[in-house]
Amino acid sequence: MAILYAGLVLGGIGLVFGLILTFASKAFHVDVDERVQQVRACCAGANCGACGYAGCDGFAEAVVKGEAPVNGCKPAGAEGAKKIAAIMGVDAGASEERQVARVRCQGIKGVAKERYTYDGYRSCAVAAGIAGGPKDCRFACIGLGDCMDHCAFGAITMQDGVAHIDEEKCTACGACVEACPRSVIELLPVSQSVIVRCRNSDVARAARAVCMKACIGCGRCKKECQYDAIVVENGYARILPDKCVRCGSCAAVCPCNCITIE
Repeated sequence: MAILYAGLVLGGIGLVFGLILTFASKAFHVDVDERVQQVRACCAGANCGACGYAGCDGFAEAVVKGEAPVNGCKPAGAEGAKKIAAIMGVDAGASEERQVARVRCQGIKGVAKERYTYDGYRSCAVAAGIAGGPKDCRFACIGLGDCMDHCAFGAITMQDGVAHIDEEKCTACGACVEACPRSVIELLPVSQSVIVRCRNSDVARAARAVCMKACIGCGRCKKECQYDAIVVENGYARILPDKCVRCGSCAAVCPCNCITIE
């Protein structure tokens, strides 16, 4: 009999709590706009935060509320923006040229001079704070993979001490740009195939002393360019994508081979 009474009591308690929960679910029910889930499904799903919101759910809610643009999810690309625009019944607007992340450094092992052999915690941010980092060049890719760890799309690998980006996988979310303590990675239009792979602003002798492929700011590329697409500022060359016709003449005359053509 004691077991029977205990079972009845527990059953009664369960019934009471069930009724309370049923009432609460109806009383506090919040209608969710079905478009939120539809927009969410069009996002890349990486929760990378490139849109400026706390993940894809936050972005989807902001789009439905009219607080975020339909093309705000960079990893989703132009196709994703069109789908979201269709859900919201608006125009996606003119789609911008696809961007990709590119590494402005060629300081692989044997090219960039090493200050010491780093054998500590695998983090570029940590290594950068120890005696200036393992490479003598203070502008070089440290090569320990902070960018790789932050890439949600598996687009980055480390090769010979420098980050390498697979542009087919890159979505230009910008997570790697923020993760790099040396600001070596930059988002560039995919059509900008001629790139100065160096940002060393030290004087020519100092730059050359720490890396065999450092830009020395000699200006030969600028003189060779017939389209005024190159400027030399802060000790290194920079290419103006709007003027560059990708002829490759600058790369041909660069004495340090710091200009590459994708």
